[in-house]
Amino acid sequence: MICNVGKIDKSVRLIIGVVIAILGFYYQSWWGFLAVIPIVTAIWGFCPLYTLFKINTCKKES
Repeated sequence: MICNVGKIDKSVRLIIGVVIAILGFYYQSWWGFLAVIPIVTAIWGFCPLYTLFKINTCKKES
């Protein structure tokens, strides 16, 4: 897997994932499990949807 998620994108995904998890826990809803998606993509640094749409937020290494 090639990295296609940049640093800022990773940070935003982690924050969104944590907020979704907290809200899911607070409201005791299964929707909180959706937090797994942004958290995992942030940790891996790879997003399958970015591949489909040919988006890359990683900086190019020289």
